[in-house]
Amino acid sequence: MEKELFIATLAGLGGMLGWGLADFFAKKTIDKIGSVPSLVWAHFFGTLALLIFVLYQTVIAKQHIFLPAEVNVWDGLLFFGALQAIVYLLAYEGFGKGQLAVLNPVFASYSGLAAIISIIVFKEKSSPHIFLTLAVIFIGVLLLNVDTKALKLKSFRIGTPGFNHVALAALLAAFWQVYWNKFIGNQNWISYTLLMYVFMTFTAFVVSRLQGINLYVPRRGPWIFLVLIGLCEVIAYLSLSLGFSMTSLTSIVIVLAGAFSLPTIILARTFLKEKVTPLQTIATFVIIVGIIFLYIR
Repeated sequence: MEKELFIATLAGLGGMLGWGLADFFAKKTIDKIGSVPSLVWAHFFGTLALLIFVLYQTVIAKQHIFLPAEVNVWDGLLFFGALQAIVYLLAYEGFGKGQLAVLNPVFASYSGLAAIISIIVFKEKSSPHIFLTLAVIFIGVLLLNVDTKALKLKSFRIGTPGFNHVALAALLAAFWQVYWNKFIGNQNWISYTLLMYVFMTFTAFVVSRLQGINLYVPRRGPWIFLVLIGLCEVIAYLSLSLGFSMTSLTSIVIVLAGAFSLPTIILARTFLKEKVTPLQTIATFVIIVGIIFLYIR
């Protein structure tokens, strides 16, 4: 149990750090070239990084990485890749239409929903101590995404612009996390992650073409940040898949990875001099205390 807890925590923190860094670097690209071009190019570089990682594992580390032989497995990888691309596109579309102060907590709720599905529906083994600690961490995640200055209670309604897109993205993200865990369990997580990521990138590219979105990036554009986003995304997905494959503590991986706003806010405060609200400071403390309490019996 202790070993599983350590692996799950490490995997969750890897997802948190990877997606948090990716979001931080995205601040440097989305305003300049748009969200969808940023998504497509970042995932293109992420695919290249994953290919290099797989080649290293195969040639240098001499690790056998098998491609699936069953057609239904390929169908599943295509499904999960396409679904994750849709989550990104829905979230970006919703964020572009509405108030981030209202929509950020809505999307952040996906990790709590996924954890509940895993524990209640799939009977994940979880002690009361872990369940209560994850609840505390999740509350911290929600508080971290609330902007008290911009948020007005009267703005929070089902019909608010972007709500439907972001709510659907959160629901699909929860579904993706739980069922990706079931799909990848005890399998070759490296090859599965690579193929899923390739299909995700391809889907995002196809959708951008169908929508007629210009993917042109100037020669002096934010290429370095697009590369960094891709690398950080790879860290997140590899961490998540590793955790799902090697531990049964799915909810810990999901909830910790769902706190990706924490490193984003810390980095934005450090390097971009963005102000941190008192509520975000409290939320940071709550999340850190929650992580520590995972190991206190």
